[in-house]
Formats: sequence, C-alpha cells, structure tokens
Amino acid sequence: MFDIRYHVASLSAVFVALVIGILVGVGLSGRGFVDDAERQNLTREIASLKAERDAATTLLDVVDERQQAMQEYAADTYPVLVPGRLQDMRVGVLSIGSVDQTVDFAVRQAVHDAGGTVFRMRAVRVPLDPAAVDKAIEKRPTLKGYEGTEHVDDLGRDLGVELVAGGKTPLWDALAEVFVDERDGPSAPAVDAVVVARPAAPQRGLTQEFLGALYRGVARSGTPAVGVELGGARPSAVPAFRRGGLSTVDSVETPAGRLALVLLLGGSQPGDYGVESTARDGILPPVTPLTASQG
Repeated sequence: MFDIRYHVASLSAVFVALVIGILVGVGLSGRGFVDDAERQNLTREIASLKAERDAATTLLDVVDERQQAMQEYAADTYPVLVPGRLQDMRVGVLSIGSVDQTVDFAVRQAVHDAGGTVFRMRAVRVPLDPAAVDKAIEKRPTLKGYEGTEHVDDLGRDLGVELVAGGKTPLWDALAEVFVDERDGPSAPAVDAVVVARPAAPQRGLTQEFLGALYRGVARSGTPAVGVELGGARPSAVPAFRRGGLSTVDSVETPAGRLALVLLLGGSQPGDYGVESTARDGILPPVTPLTASQG
C-alpha cells in the first residue's frame, strides 16, 4: 500500500514540475526560447501523467478501503479467533533496550487472551561493552571460548538458544550484571515461543553483529519467534528482525497486530505482517482451525 502512496506522490511532483515548465515555456516563447512543438509535447506529457496519477489514486483508495475492512475484520473476530490458541503455552520475551510499556502491554494482553503466559522476559542493554563481557567471561573458565570480539557471533547465537531452551543458562548467568537491564521469570523450563522487541535505536558495528546473531539463535531454536514493533515505528526494526530469521508484526498495539502475533506464535505461516510498507505478506497470516488440544 505504501509503495502506491509513494508512486502517487512521485507522479504528483512530476505533474507539478511539468506544469511549471509549461508556464515558464509560455513566458519564454515570446522571446524565442520555446517553440510551439515543444510546448505541445509538454502538454501531452502532462495529460498522460495526470491520467496515470488519477488511476493510481483510485487504486490507492481501493487499497485503503480493503485495509480498513481487514482491520475491522481483525477487531471483530479477535474475541472469537484468539481464545485457546496459545493454551498453556509459555512465551519468552526479549527486549533490546529498556522495555517499552506499550509494546509490553500489547504482547502480554495478546498472550493472555490466547490462554498463554509470558513466562520469562529479558531486556538487554545496548550497545555491547566488549571489555565488560570479556571480564565477566574470564571469571568462568568453561566459557573461555566466547572471549574476544571474534567470537561475538557465537556469543549472540548461544544466548538466543539459552533463552529459548532454558534450564542451565551459563551465558545469561555470567553476563547478567554486564548487559541485562531487566529480567522477569525463571530460567527454566523451556519456552514454547518467543517475542522480540527493539525499543532501542538501531545499533552499528559489533553490537549490530551481536544482535543479528542473537536473533538467529532465537529463530533457529525450532519454536515460533516473532519480532514486533508499534505502528509508525521509525526507523523500523523489521529489516533487522527479518535478516535474523524472525517473523514480524508491526502495529502490535492494534487488534490486527495482536491477532497476527497470536496466529504466528501459534504456528501459522511465518512471514512479515501488518499495515506498514515492511509487511510483505499482508495484514494477517492464514487462520488455521484450532485443534482439539488447543480448545
């Protein structure tokens, strides 16, 4: 939808520029700078662009209407489709930066409405402090293989695996004082799905590399893993989540966003969902029937 908006805006800008060109041309034609043939060509081009702009605007209106209908559908069907879909599931939440209360409320509400529980939450501090990480690891001889910036990928990946698998979590335990800002819930047992949010600003360099590995560790754990953000988030975290192998949901604060999140956590078709330009797969993933065990 937002590609169409950009197209309409671009056509309008070109249209205005050509109109100005015609006006300037008319003003100069009396002085011999623009001939009648060139002015006629400009006039035809304006007519063509106007027709294309009007067609794109009409298409945008149709898309807007369909999107509004889908949002209304999500709001109306949320109370019917959601209950029991995550029955007795344990969900982990990973926040990059301090927890955003609006995101946290939306995620917890969606999980609760679906019969699940946010079982544990970890909020990590960014940017990464390599010296502090190495100092903490030095105290644990069994973790020596993670020491040094050349092992940041291994560190991020295995922290992601530990977050999902639970049980003994030597890396999270060793680094708790170094980069864990907030934590809630026990380290065991394993969780059945994971939600990732990034309230913090985009990171660069070593921290960006670390976070990418952390997302991949979560995504490759074999459980549903979804990156979420609020509507209109700028810059969007979706491209980073996507590179890390996570499904994504934008506008998680809306009924459509919460429904998409529940469907993905419940095992629906992975992808990028929502109403922003990053939602390559539509507003909602396919709705699958509940099994008997789900209620």
